[in-house]
Amino acid sequence: MPLVEQLNEDMKQAMKNKEKDRLAVIRMLKASLQNETIKLGNKNLSEDEELTVLSRELKQRKDSLQDFKSAEREDLISKLETEINVIEAYMPYQLTDEELEAVVTSTIQEVNASSKKDMGTVMNAIMPKVKGKADGARINKMVQKHLNA
Repeated sequence: MPLVEQLNEDMKQAMKNKEKDRLAVIRMLKASLQNETIKLGNKNLSEDEELTVLSRELKQRKDSLQDFKSAEREDLISKLETEINVIEAYMPYQLTDEELEAVVTSTIQEVNASSKKDMGTVMNAIMPKVKGKADGARINKMVQKHLNA
């Protein structure tokens, strides 16, 4: 089922169950997807484009969460954690460290990377393989670890 249809169904369910927080996040996701559709001039977004929007929204909230934690804003932290949980429900399965490590090592071998100078090449080769399945910062740390070894 396309993401927009899933969001519509979940929005109806959230309304019936009077889940205001969940409903607000679903509406925000629908608006972000609609804005992306308008920006790209498409009638429908591809799965890859939908995933890009979800990843961007999730990353924004995770970044804000770190800021709120450092500022000790408990009221905003719990709200953001709820939003993150709702968005993560629409994200694809996240790779474990072992699975990600296997992708990183195989990609490093594919592109014959040997030093930190090859970091960009490795990252460019990995990102399409794991799009939406792993956080970019996590991938970056793992690649650096392997290129330093």
